[in-house]
Amino acid sequence: MPATAMFSKFKSGGTAQSPLETNPIAHHFEIGKQIASAGPELVWKIHDAYRKTDSKECSIFLFEKRCAEKLHKPKRKETVTEILRSSVKQLERFRHPKILQVLHPIEECPETLAFATERILASLANVLAFYQEGSMNSGTPPATGGSQQQPARSTTLSREYHFLDIEYKYGILQITEALSFLHYTGHVLHRNVCPASILVTKKGTWKLAGLEFTERVNDVDGVEPVQCQPWTSRLSKMAQPNLDYTAPETQTQSCCSILSDMFSLGMVICAIFNQGKPLIVAGNSTSAYLKQLEVLEDQVQNILPRIPIPLQEATVRLASRDTRQRPTAQLLSLIKYFSDPAVHALQFIDVINMKDPSQKNHFLRSTLKEALPYIPKKLWYQHVWPSLQPEMKLQDVLAAALHPVLYIIQESTQKEYEHAILPSLRVILSTPKSIQASVMLLENLHIILEKTPKDDIYTEVLPILYDAFTKSGAIQIQTAAMVAVTNVYEYVDAGAARGTILPSTKLIYFNNCSDMKIVSHVLSCIEKILDKLDKSQIIDEVLPLLYEMRPTDPQIILKVVSIYRLMLSDKKFGLSVNLMATKVMPSLLPQTVNPSLNLEQFTILLEVLQEMLDQIDRNQRNKLKLDNLSLPSPERHRPLRHQYSSDNMHVPPFNIPNLRIEQRKTSSAEDMARKNSTGGMLGGWWFGASPSSPDSNFLRVVNAFPNRRLSDNTLMTPKIRIAPSCASSPGGTPGGGLPIRRHSSIGPQERRGSTVNLSPPTGGSMPNTSSSVPFLLSSSMQSIRSRRPSAVLGGSQGSGLLQQLGSGMVRLTSSSHQQANGRVFTNSTVRKCPSLNITFS
Repeated sequence: MPATAMFSKFKSGGTAQSPLETNPIAHHFEIGKQIASAGPELVWKIHDAYRKTDSKECSIFLFEKRCAEKLHKPKRKETVTEILRSSVKQLERFRHPKILQVLHPIEECPETLAFATERILASLANVLAFYQEGSMNSGTPPATGGSQQQPARSTTLSREYHFLDIEYKYGILQITEALSFLHYTGHVLHRNVCPASILVTKKGTWKLAGLEFTERVNDVDGVEPVQCQPWTSRLSKMAQPNLDYTAPETQTQSCCSILSDMFSLGMVICAIFNQGKPLIVAGNSTSAYLKQLEVLEDQVQNILPRIPIPLQEATVRLASRDTRQRPTAQLLSLIKYFSDPAVHALQFIDVINMKDPSQKNHFLRSTLKEALPYIPKKLWYQHVWPSLQPEMKLQDVLAAALHPVLYIIQESTQKEYEHAILPSLRVILSTPKSIQASVMLLENLHIILEKTPKDDIYTEVLPILYDAFTKSGAIQIQTAAMVAVTNVYEYVDAGAARGTILPSTKLIYFNNCSDMKIVSHVLSCIEKILDKLDKSQIIDEVLPLLYEMRPTDPQIILKVVSIYRLMLSDKKFGLSVNLMATKVMPSLLPQTVNPSLNLEQFTILLEVLQEMLDQIDRNQRNKLKLDNLSLPSPERHRPLRHQYSSDNMHVPPFNIPNLRIEQRKTSSAEDMARKNSTGGMLGGWWFGASPSSPDSNFLRVVNAFPNRRLSDNTLMTPKIRIAPSCASSPGGTPGGGLPIRRHSSIGPQERRGSTVNLSPPTGGSMPNTSSSVPFLLSSSMQSIRSRRPSAVLGGSQGSGLLQQLGSGMVRLTSSSHQQANGRVFTNSTVRKCPSLNITFS
C-alpha cells in the first residue's frame, strides 16, 4: 500500500491535526494518527509518519505546550519545555543501536515541539497499561501490599501488544546494554529508567529514550555517588523522574550512581512480570513511597515465581536497597539468562549495518541460518526480514543473505510469503546479481516456486532460469540452471524445453565433456525434460548424444542407463529395436565388464540390457512368424511331423457297423495251399489271379500309406512259405503278417498304426463306411519269430480286430485298377481269409 494512501486514512480532521500542521516538521514528513505516548507523564504524543523525500517510515514525537499550562506558573511551563528540548539533543548526542535513533532534529513553534525518530509501535508503558487494564478487568487482585494508590491513567494510551518470552529476554538485554553504553562510554546516569522511557520499535526491539534527567558521573566506573535532586511535590511531575521507579538512595540520601539506574531496571523487570503493575505505586507521594519501600523485599519474593528462573537471582539483587548487592550493567549482561544463540543473532542483526562485508557474510551464512529455527516466526517478519532487506541490495552480501531468506521462504505459509516477502523479493529477482548470488538463487529456485503465485511464476521467476541458459556465459550459472531444471521441471513449458534448454544443454556438454560433474548435470537435465521433447528431437538430438558417450564413471553410466530405462517405458520416445541393436547396446555392452561398477550398479545395467534384448526378441519373433506363414520352416514343422507321425498314433478299438467276424478253423496247410494257388504277393500285398473268384466279393483293401518307408530292419519277401508248426504258434501270422519296424524302445502300445479302406466290390451289398481300420502287412518268419508276442499284439487290443486278423491270412486278388500315391495296382481284390468268416448283416 502506498504511504500516502496509508496515512490518508489515519488523518482525522479538526483541531487534532492543527498543532502538527503549524509545526515546521510537517514540511518534511507526512504525518498520520497518534499511536502511542512516552516521556515524563507521557507528554510526548507519538504519530505514524513517513519522510517525503524517500518514503521512509518513521514516527513523529509531538509535545503540545498547552499541556503544561495547567501548572499556572509560566516559569514551570518553560521548565518543562526546556527539559524536553534538551532530552532530544541528548538523544542526538548519544547514538547507539540500543538508544532511540533520531531521524530529524527537534522543530519548535509557539504551540509545539516535534522531532522524528525510527518507527515506533508503542512505549513499554502503553503495553504494560494494556496488561494492567486486562488484569483489573479480570478481577485479579494487585500483587503489591501496603497502602497503595492507583495512579491516574487518563493520559496513558494503552496499546495491545503481546510479548513472547524471547522478546522479554532480548528487550531486557537491550536496555541493559543501553545503560552500559551510557555508564561506561557516555559517563552519564539516566536517572529515569521506567516503562515510559523504553520504546518498542516496529521491529520489536526495545530502545532506551527519556534522557531528560541525565547526570554526569565523577569517576571512570560511575560507582561513586553524585548529588542529585530527590523527588519533591514542589516541582511539576513532568519535570521530575517517575517516583515509582526511583532508587531508595536518591530519595533518602539525595545521591545516585550507576547502581541507581540498575535498581530502576530491576523495578521495570518486576513490573513486566507482574502484569504491568509496579511494585511501588506511590501516587506522587513521598510518604507512600517510603512506606512501600519498607515492604519491597516481600513484594519481590511474592512475584519471584513469575520471573524466569535464570533471572530470579539477578532481579532480587537489582531490587535490593543495598547498592552493593546490585550488579552493574556489564555484569548483568553476562548472566546465563541472556546466553541464548537466538538472542545473540538478534543482537547482531540490530547492528549489522555497522559491520564489514566479511562479518556480514559469515553471520548470514552460518550464525543466522542456524539460529532461525529458535527464533519465533513473529520475529522473522517483524525483526529479521526487515533487517535483511537492506543487505540484499548489496551485491557483495546478497549471496550470503539468500541463505536465511530462503529458509524463511521455505518455512513460511503461502499468505506470509505473499504479503511479507514477495514484494521485496520481486526487486531482487529483477535486478542484476553476482555469480554467487545467481547460483544460490537458481539452485534453490524450487523453494521460491512452491510459494509463488502462478501468475508470478511465468512473469517473475522462470525468466531468470531461461536467461541463465541464454544470457549468461558463466559455467557456474549454467550448471546451476541445469540443477534448477531438475528441481522445477514440472513448471518448465515444452516450448522452452525444446527451444532453449535442450540446445543450451547440448552446447554445455560439448564445451565441457571432460568434466564429469557437468556431464552428470547435463544428463540429469535431459532426463527431466525428456517428456517435454518431440519424438523427432529425441531421435535426432538426444539419442546420438547418449550412444556416442563412452563413460567410464559409474555415476555417469547409471544416469545414461536411467535415461534409456525411461525411453523403454514408452514408445513415444522413439527408441526402436533397430537403434537398440545397432547403437545403444553396442555402446553399453563394454560397460558390463567395467571394473568400477559395484554389484548393484552392474545389476542395474544388466537389467536394462536384458529389457532391451527382450524387446528385440519379442519384436523379431513376431515379425518372423508373420513372414513365415507361407514359407514352411524345417525347424518349425519338425515337431509337427513328430507329433502326427504314425509312430505316435494310438488308434482306439474300431468297430464297423453290421460287421460280423467268425473264425474258421482251418489247418495251416490248407491255408497255405489256398494262398499258393491264388497268386503272388507284391509289396506286402497279396493279389489274386481271377477277378471272378468266389472270394472277390469280400472287402477290398487299399494301402493307405503306399509311400511308407520301411526301416532297415524290416524284412520283406515276395512270397512266404510258413511251416505247419508256425501256423498255430501264439502271435504268429500264417501266410504273411505285418512288416513290423523293429525298435527296442517301442512298447506294445507304441507300434505304428495303418489304415485300410473297406469298400464292397462292384455290385456288392456291403454298406458304405468312411471308417478305417488298421491293416496288416506280411513279414518274414524271421521277423515274426524275432519278436515277442507282446510286441506283435498290444495288450489292450489282443481281443480286438487286429488279434483276430493276426490268426489268419489276408489274400489279395486283383480285380480292378487302383492307384494310391503314385503307384498303380491292377486287378487287386481282397481274397477271403481262410481262417475268417466276414459277412455283413
